[in-house]
Amino acid sequence: MNLEKKRAGPSYVEFVIIMSMMMSLTALSIDAMLPALPQIASDLNVQNENLRQLVISIIFLGLALGQLFFGPLSDKTGRKPAIFAGYALFIAGAVLALISTSFPIMLMGRLLQGIGISAPRAVTLALVRDRFEGRAMARVMSFIMTIFILVPMIAPSMGQTILLYSGWRAIFGSFILLALITMVWFGLRIPETLAPEDRAPFSLQRIFMATREILKIRAALGYTVSAGLVSGAFIGYLNSSQQIFQEQYALGELFPLFFAVISFSIGVASFLNARLVIRFGMRLLVRRSLIIIFGLSTITFVTALLAAGQPPLWFFMIYLMSAFFCVGILFGNQNSLAMEPLGQMAGIGAAVVGSLSTLISMPLGTIIGQSYNGTILPLVLGMAILTGIAFFVVSWAESK
Repeated sequence: MNLEKKRAGPSYVEFVIIMSMMMSLTALSIDAMLPALPQIASDLNVQNENLRQLVISIIFLGLALGQLFFGPLSDKTGRKPAIFAGYALFIAGAVLALISTSFPIMLMGRLLQGIGISAPRAVTLALVRDRFEGRAMARVMSFIMTIFILVPMIAPSMGQTILLYSGWRAIFGSFILLALITMVWFGLRIPETLAPEDRAPFSLQRIFMATREILKIRAALGYTVSAGLVSGAFIGYLNSSQQIFQEQYALGELFPLFFAVISFSIGVASFLNARLVIRFGMRLLVRRSLIIIFGLSTITFVTALLAAGQPPLWFFMIYLMSAFFCVGILFGNQNSLAMEPLGQMAGIGAAVVGSLSTLISMPLGTIIGQSYNGTILPLVLGMAILTGIAFFVVSWAESK
């Protein structure tokens, strides 16, 4: 039996490439900026070194707001108009950031980028679901996620390379170019996948009702909150990673290499997760991963205290690779468990779960980043606290 629903449009390989590029633009927009943060702070006269981190964290606020809007919008207008609208906002935000002469204007541009890029990120999943089903859908998503995982490994190197030959504004120029290429390619080659008779009305009441329903379901609420807590620790790492590696550990231009190694551990975990889930189940993996991160973070915090906040780099790298391997396990399983009881409201439910968890994670990650004091202590303590709380939230979610 052929599980592909529609044959019109691009080949299988071309479809996967286009979808992967659309999904990957989010990670690229975040991670490619990391090496440029000192230059941006200098050029835009940012006196507080930690404030430069807002260039990273503000995009997550845009993602949270946009997911809640573009997912339901695509159910009403069709997939392509919603994605085009998102790309327009993303490009407008990139242009605003590129020409910015003050830090508030830069942040406004990044917020627009986050809102805009949430459209291809959220609606791509619906496109795959429209076109494929069953094992064919799982196969497509595995290819897309493999490429999606590789992007954070190379994105800082891309940003660093651009900085060697130009300034930070050229990085935003590359975002605009990649967005235009992807948008035109998508527009020309991908047909609309949502038939007019299958479209649903867009209303704020529908979003409100879905949110209220999720808040009433213990498992959905608990795993959404726990996902937000874990993502908060991850955003805290993203916010402070440039300062920790480039400045505290004086790695300079080697920063993208160390960042790639840590990203690789998340990718390996995501790759192995499908097999681990079959053997151990999602709930056990979530609980064990949270316990391991909490334990590792506690040990590392004590060790860092004894080393005046800067343990040996090899020790810190082992900690990060081990902890973020567990984070890679958590990402997919927490979202799947949050979605499990939502049944018929899966489409709008996914948008609400994604938005709520991001709204939780963004301020928490910002607090961790803004607490950076020249040591790894705020990051490690933040990871210990958030994963510890997440464990208790998960226990509550699974209790009767």
